[in-house]
Amino acid sequence: MDLEKEIAALKGDRRLPDHIAIIMDGNGRWAKQRKLPRIAGHRAGRESVRCVVRTAAKLGISVLSLYTFSLENWTRPKREVQALMTFLRNVLRSEYLELNENNVRLRAMGRLELLPDVTRKELEKTIEKLSGNDGMILNLCLSYSGRAEILDAVNRITEDAGEGKISAGTIDEETFRSYLYSPDLPYPDLLIRSSGELRVSNFLLWQIAYSEIFVTDLYWPDFREEHLLAAVNDFMGRERRFGGVKSRK
Repeated sequence: MDLEKEIAALKGDRRLPDHIAIIMDGNGRWAKQRKLPRIAGHRAGRESVRCVVRTAAKLGISVLSLYTFSLENWTRPKREVQALMTFLRNVLRSEYLELNENNVRLRAMGRLELLPDVTRKELEKTIEKLSGNDGMILNLCLSYSGRAEILDAVNRITEDAGEGKISAGTIDEETFRSYLYSPDLPYPDLLIRSSGELRVSNFLLWQIAYSEIFVTDLYWPDFREEHLLAAVNDFMGRERRFGGVKSRK
């Protein structure tokens, strides 16, 4: 079965994940293997992003979250960070047309105030330009850290409790969720990690409590449509119990 036929066969299947989250890892090692600068790996990974976004949109996935730039990434060499910010800005400009053609909406979450002004403005402009679409949400996790998100939520809860807006004894999971960066997004059903590393790297720590995890040894620049479909098919074959047990008939 070719890829287009497989996508068509899967589309509309109720077993499909509603929200897919991806840790796009291995760009640097991909470049190192080829004796190229690290930024070359990030540039090569752009085609992987394009393929995954296009395929997820065709499948009818509701949300695709990409771990684009972590809060810890700010500690990388200044030249690399500057190159990544410039690269992100250029990608936002150049990929707008294809995102629009695929009816994709754009979101971003993280400590976005840390982004350079010119990059943040380009991001905001692209989000606004795509806001009229009603298809898949592409959620870019930028300047993002799972621990930072939880701490920011706790600080906001503490502030509201101090102002009498909420009572400390009434805080439950749904209340806490409402203080996260994007509380309206469904929790990820499927978490994909490239490069073979067996860790979640501070990504969506609250949200992935019951996500199914799929790890591939491929470096991110080598990840393509067929690999996303392999992860989705693997997910669809799993039994999700969310801490319970399978009911007996």
